[in-house]
Amino acid sequence: MALPGLAISTDQGQLTGQGLEGFYRAGRRVLSRCQVRVAGREPIAVQARTTGADRARFVGTVRVSPGAGPDPDVVVERTRQADGTERITLHSAAARPLRLPVEVALGTDLADLGAIASGRTGPELPASVHDSGLRWSCATSGASVTADPPPTDALASAGLLRWEFELAPGGTAGLELRFRLDGAGPVRAVGRAATSPLAPARATGDHPGVQLLLDTSIADLQSLLLRDPAHPTDTHLAAGAPWRCGLAPAEALVAARMTLPLGTRLAAGTLRTLARTQLRGQAKQSGIIPGPRRDAGGHLPAACTGTESTLLFPALLAEAFRWGLSRQETEELLPTAERCLGWLRATVGEAMYLRDPQPGGPVRCETQAHAHRAALLGADLLDTFDRPGGAELRQWAGELRTAFREEFWFEDRGGGRPAAARAPDGRLVPHLAATAVHLLDTGLLGGGEQAPGLLDRVQTEQLARLLGGPAMDSGWGLRGLGAKEVGYNPFGHRTGAVRVHETAVAVAGLAAAGYEKEADSLLRGLLAAAETFGHRLPEMYAGEQRTEGSAPLPHPAACRPAATAAAAGVLLLSTLVGIRPDAPAGTVTLRPVRSAPLGEIGLTGLRVAGAPFSVRVSRLGLAMVEEAAEGLQLGA
Repeated sequence: MALPGLAISTDQGQLTGQGLEGFYRAGRRVLSRCQVRVAGREPIAVQARTTGADRARFVGTVRVSPGAGPDPDVVVERTRQADGTERITLHSAAARPLRLPVEVALGTDLADLGAIASGRTGPELPASVHDSGLRWSCATSGASVTADPPPTDALASAGLLRWEFELAPGGTAGLELRFRLDGAGPVRAVGRAATSPLAPARATGDHPGVQLLLDTSIADLQSLLLRDPAHPTDTHLAAGAPWRCGLAPAEALVAARMTLPLGTRLAAGTLRTLARTQLRGQAKQSGIIPGPRRDAGGHLPAACTGTESTLLFPALLAEAFRWGLSRQETEELLPTAERCLGWLRATVGEAMYLRDPQPGGPVRCETQAHAHRAALLGADLLDTFDRPGGAELRQWAGELRTAFREEFWFEDRGGGRPAAARAPDGRLVPHLAATAVHLLDTGLLGGGEQAPGLLDRVQTEQLARLLGGPAMDSGWGLRGLGAKEVGYNPFGHRTGAVRVHETAVAVAGLAAAGYEKEADSLLRGLLAAAETFGHRLPEMYAGEQRTEGSAPLPHPAACRPAATAAAAGVLLLSTLVGIRPDAPAGTVTLRPVRSAPLGEIGLTGLRVAGAPFSVRVSRLGLAMVEEAAEGLQLGA
């Protein structure tokens, strides 16, 4: 993947046109079928692997020499790139010269990804010979393939291109196919540009997976970068491939927040892009950043991600400022953040809690956590820039804490738990869900201090115990719903599946609160799962219990790569070293995980205060800064 380019295929290498297979550009399938035959035979697939976020390599073998025994004598290597290029290379292992006819059968329906996913595609379109390849067209678009070297024969009625190669013993020959939509040039992925907003950080350490996890996470994030067409200097992350290759406001903000250790440019681009979507005027929704509805499982109605993105905006702006976003950029975005905070206070009104926007909607646990964090971080930001409203936000946040601790806690014989929600009639919805982890995500204030949370010390300890228990900790990460709850389904995307983002938030929150044992268990489970997925974590996978010799089961509807899952790798590793910056004050505080669960770990090439930052944590849990901006002081 290298947006707007995307290639989907099975490990067999051949594109057969079945299901989602094909090359895509901006959500349209440019090519659905690309089948290679050498000497009249299809290569036998022997290996398939991704060699980068934007490319894959397939190797097959063919036996073409008569009487040569069972050994293959031709190796067929295919390198497929998301930019719409495929390189096919033939390697001869025969003892005599070979004359090899090669055929490539091509086809497409030029269908939209959404139509393909819902099974509404039509038949393949007829092809015509075009330049040194083929061309297809429909009422709305067209596409072509060109070959280098040009084919010796082209049969448009069958979509066939033919070559004949002569290979000496041990010789090599190859061809390259380039697929393009009409009017579109080669894909120029944002993440491959010299101006990528993500710093090329590296990780080293005792655990063999940390380097691969960070490398893969950054590569996947780069492959998901998009530009705002009207403002090409502003970049943001698509939610994930293949289902959500566009902007999802809440996910884009969450991922940008988790990647702040890689610099503030992505956060700034995301904030500017979403600021232009904010509703304004005198309407009731004035100040909100719109977002789609999100299914919440069987216990609660669908949630509005617009509420989440509106609350995330001021929180991300405040934290980006602490990481090094310039004062000028922050001031430019501050009016949008003020309107978000104004919407929050106007929507809450005389009530205590922030309800769902739909009539009769519940009061959700995670929504109160987002609102509380937005109020405290927003107030801190307003005070820093001498803007009014900070005191009022802090007062409401304090009242919310008092009420939440008394009215949102469900007592039971096991010590109680935070309720998932309060129904309109005040009844608690008591099921234990992963959304409770947002109660631990309080955010950073000036001086690198953690903001206070909605739970008191005893409640936080009980929540940590529950998150670390077998009902929630699957051994591969945090289940979306406790295994003993009614409606639990290990494949339920909100009712039991492990969601990587929420697991990473739990690890960070538990570590910050001092519950390192529970954080360590979830961290190790997530790293073990990452290894089975080639360190490219999907957004979710089944919450089946981990047993000896088992592996996490992939979820058929999961995006992979996904912005929040890739960004989670950055959050997990930065949590271990505990960076808490306050760039405006010229300080940075380190609060590493003292137990050093992965042994020694070093992170280089991070960004704090606009300059490279490198840090190392020893096996004893002691942190040392190895590189920092000039004048940046280490806080207590």
